[in-house]
Amino acid sequence: MRIAIRQTLLLASGLLVSFQLLAAQAGWRQISIPGATPDAAPTVVALYYPTQATARATPMGPFTVQAAIQAAPEDKVKGLIVLSHGVGGTELGHGSIAEALARDGYLVAALRHPGDNWQDGSLLKKGAAAYFTERPKQVSRVIDALLQDPQWKDRIASDAEGFRIGAVGHSAGGYTVLALAGGQADLSRIRKHCEDERAADPIFCGVNRNNAPAAQQTVTPAAAPASLLPSLRDPRVRAIVLLAPAGVPFTAASLADVRVPTQIYEAEKDRFLVPRFHAEWIARNMPKAELHRVPDAWHFAFMDTPAMAIQTDDGNIADDPPGFDRKAFLARLGQEIPAFFDKALPVASRP
Repeated sequence: MRIAIRQTLLLASGLLVSFQLLAAQAGWRQISIPGATPDAAPTVVALYYPTQATARATPMGPFTVQAAIQAAPEDKVKGLIVLSHGVGGTELGHGSIAEALARDGYLVAALRHPGDNWQDGSLLKKGAAAYFTERPKQVSRVIDALLQDPQWKDRIASDAEGFRIGAVGHSAGGYTVLALAGGQADLSRIRKHCEDERAADPIFCGVNRNNAPAAQQTVTPAAAPASLLPSLRDPRVRAIVLLAPAGVPFTAASLADVRVPTQIYEAEKDRFLVPRFHAEWIARNMPKAELHRVPDAWHFAFMDTPAMAIQTDDGNIADDPPGFDRKAFLARLGQEIPAFFDKALPVASRP
């Protein structure tokens, strides 16, 4: 594990030669992907992409999209980046990061997780096994759909290994994209963690939630042999960024086997997912991952600041500790994350 105790990464070099002339703007449009079964809810996806059209500020609920709505996309993009939000979140909550990636030449697919979003919390009520299994599958289905869509598949750059695909995830989204990279969850780890550390990690362990705590939804002793969930690895996902990720569920052995380039950000004052149990557990067991601690930050520092109060188990999403400049931090992430993917994904184009 390489730890950089600083607020920013050094900007990576090696941008694609074929993308030297990049559009300076982000485009935006929304699509809906049918569910896996006829009775399953569709997946709403916000697409951010490079365009020559002029971006404008468009309020959408508590967030504002800084993009050209429904604008024509560029003929080619550097790759596809899927973006997974946290528990009860929205596809619009990480717009600053998505827009920065689009301006740098990527197609970003920010999904609204069916059953786990601001409108619908039904997935968590189905228990931990369903929750931790279905979320990564939802992302894989979004990748399936875009790679089959004639409007997008021919735009996405590829190389000898296939399409250039990465993923960014915040909180439960961090769990989600790490599962796609090969991390494997063992629900007995959640149960044991919350038996031992509930007071130190109370929000993850479900204190004061209206729904049954996640730790109580795992498995009974009789079902313990089934507590290891199947691998949900999607080999198409070739680089990942984890923002204050949920890490307790992962086994050490599976983390050690993750081979894709990985950047991890932890919020130093995170109370929602206490870093020593989550981000740092992941980093300790992934020798090639790089952990970056964000000084003075709370859990929601990685989200755009909403225009209204949104209450969570850890207070208002819009709040920051005194002296923390979220706008400036997100601007830096808007440089660092695109630079990471530029470096992590191969450059050469496939004939």
